[in-house]
Amino acid sequence: MFTRRNAAIAVAILSSSPALLQSAGAADKPTDPQIAHIAYTAGVIDINAAKQAQKKAKSKDVKAFAQDMLRDHEAVNKQALALVKKLNVTPEDNDTSKALSKQASDKLAELDKLSGAAFDKAYVANEVAYHKQVNGALETQLIPSAGNAELKSLLQTGLKIFQGHQQHAEHVAAELK
Repeated sequence: MFTRRNAAIAVAILSSSPALLQSAGAADKPTDPQIAHIAYTAGVIDINAAKQAQKKAKSKDVKAFAQDMLRDHEAVNKQALALVKKLNVTPEDNDTSKALSKQASDKLAELDKLSGAAFDKAYVANEVAYHKQVNGALETQLIPSAGNAELKSLLQTGLKIFQGHQQHAEHVAAELK
């Protein structure tokens, strides 16, 4: 069963990058099954980025931030799958989740070419931008598109949690300068 905090974190992965805002216009509102797939995809993306940072980062603050993201999003994916099962929703692959996966793969390859302080700065800058996009997508696409009242409520709570992730990333970025 979801705790309020874990539920909030779970919906925080209902995130995106510019792909969500580009591929899901007002006329193309994602359905709950599509939102579920976007959520899982976004969680995997942040898990993979955090794992890369755990291996490559030099700054202890960057490593700690990556560990927080890894911990939160691994727990979130477990909770998100439980919610999907509870709601009897089958996640549906869609253009947004496909675009997210492609962009993430490209970004991981780009970051993999960096090392030391250059990697740390690029990783954290990407996390700041990612979380800004997530918050915007939650506000403008995912929350308004959610049909299930429980899902909508969780998305609203998740927005608050993800705003905290953004602030944390911005703080780490400021410390690296």
